Amino acid sequence: MSKSLAALIGGVAGAITLVGIIVLFVWFCLFYNRSITRNSETSSSDPSLRGLNVGTELSRRGGAPLSPNQREARHFVLEELSVATKNFSDVNLIGVGKFGEVYKGLLHDGMIVAIKKRPAAPSQEFIKEVCYLSSIRHRHVVSLLGYCQENGQQMLVYEYIPNGSVSSHIYGASQLSGEKLEFKHRLSIALGAAKGLAHLHVLNPPLVHKEFTTENVLVDENFIAKVADAGLRNLLSRIDTAGPSSQMVAHDIFLDPEVRGFGRFSEKSDVYSFGVFLLELVSGREAAGSQFSESDQRVVDWVQNYRDTSDIAVIIDRRLSTGFTIEGMKEFIQLAVRCVNPSSERRPFMNYVVAELDRILEKEMSLTTVMGEGTPIVTLGSHLFTALR
Repeated sequence: MSKSLAALIGGVAGAITLVGIIVLFVWFCLFYNRSITRNSETSSSDPSLRGLNVGTELSRRGGAPLSPNQREARHFVLEELSVATKNFSDVNLIGVGKFGEVYKGLLHDGMIVAIKKRPAAPSQEFIKEVCYLSSIRHRHVVSLLGYCQENGQQMLVYEYIPNGSVSSHIYGASQLSGEKLEFKHRLSIALGAAKGLAHLHVLNPPLVHKEFTTENVLVDENFIAKVADAGLRNLLSRIDTAGPSSQMVAHDIFLDPEVRGFGRFSEKSDVYSFGVFLLELVSGREAAGSQFSESDQRVVDWVQNYRDTSDIAVIIDRRLSTGFTIEGMKEFIQLAVRCVNPSSERRPFMNYVVAELDRILEKEMSLTTVMGEGTPIVTLGSHLFTALR
C-alpha cells in the first residue's frame, strides 16, 4: 500500500512539473510576441528608416539611447512642405545658407517652420544624422524638427525664429533702435548663446558646433537667443563625398587659428568663435571689418595686442555711450580676450563663460536698473567717450 501511495505521489508530482513547464513555455511565447508587437509599433513606416535603430546608433556615439518617443525625426512629405511654402515661392524665401535655400512655411497644423532645401540624392547617412540632431532639445538651441527626401531634394525642417539673426540687428540692414541695443540686452543675448553652446558641449559625446558665427545666433519674439545650425557641418561632411568646401567652413575670422593650422575642431575652437561673437556684440560691427582703429586693424588683431583697459573705447559701439558701467564693460571685453587666445589651452570652457556672463549681467542689472521714468542709477559708460568727442 505504501508503494502504491509513493507511486501515486510520484505520478502527481511529475504531472505538476510537466504542467509547470508547459505554462512557462506558453508564457514565454506570449511575452516574446508582445515584445515584437511593441517594437513594430515604435518603428517608422518610412521605408528609408526601416532597419535603423537610432538608439543603437546613439549608443555607438557614446550617448545614452533615446526614449521611444524621441527615437525618430518627423518625416515630412514633399507635398506638405510644398503647400506650406506656396510651392517654394520666392515670397517665402528668407535666405540662403550652407545647406541651401531657406523658406518660411506654415504647416497645416498652424506651426510656422523654416525649411532648408537643396538638391541631393537620398541618403541613409542623412537620415541617421538628422535623427541624432533632432533629439537635441534646449531652450537656447534651434530645434530640428524633421526632414524630407523626395524628388532629388533633401530638406531640413526647423522651428521658425521670428526675429532672425543677431548680426542683422547689430550691424545689418535691420538694426534695432538704441533701446534694444543696450549693453544689458547684448549681455542677455550673449548669455543665452553661451548656454546653448555649453549644452552642446556637455552632450555625450560633445557636439562641436564648428560653424558658430553671429549669423548663427537667432533671437525669438522675446529676444531669447538660440544657437542655429548645430551639427550642420557634421551632417554635410557625412553626406558630401567630395569633402569640405569653402561653403562648409565658417567665416575665416571666426575660425580658430589652430583649426586653420591642424584642421582639428574641438570645444575650444567653438570658444574661440564665441569670443569673436562677443567682440561683434560689443563693437556693433563685423569682426572682419577694418574700421576698428586708425591703423585699420581687425577687431581680433586689436584684441591680441590688448593691454591697457583705458583704450576700450576704441572698439565699443557708440550707441552704447550710456547705460553700462565701465567695470562691467571691461570684464566683458576681458572675457572675450580670453576666448580668442591663440592657444586653445588658455581659453576657458563654455561653462565658465556662462558663469562669467551671468555674473556680469546680474551686476549690470543691479547697477543700471531704471528707477521711475527711465532715470538710470548709473550711466558711467558715457565717460569712456568724453575724450573722443
